[in-house]
Amino acid sequence: MFAIIETGGKQYQVTEGRYVDIELLENEAESKVVFENIIMLVNGKKSKIGQPYVKNASVEGTVIKNDRAKKVIVYKQRAKKGYRRKQGHRQNFTRVMINKIRTTAKGKEETEQV
Repeated sequence: MFAIIETGGKQYQVTEGRYVDIELLENEAESKVVFENIIMLVNGKKSKIGQPYVKNASVEGTVIKNDRAKKVIVYKQRAKKGYRRKQGHRQNFTRVMINKIRTTAKGKEETEQV
């Protein structure tokens, strides 16, 4: 079973028991996080697609760490003009371990399997 979630203006495919690197969150390490914007749920051949989001679905995870990605070098040059610019960038990210993909609201029994 996997889900497609939306956070930080981007979409990510997540699976239980795996981690995902997403845009930086304000949460501290070892804290819980819940994603409510679920675009799609897939379980084998069965799937649910949201309009725009799947109702009563959520993804629960634990923040592992807040870190910075590897450096990306941006290099600009104009031929025969002596113009060169070199710049580096490191993007901040949050690594989240996905604990549970819920198909119904928390507290209610999960009667419907996706």
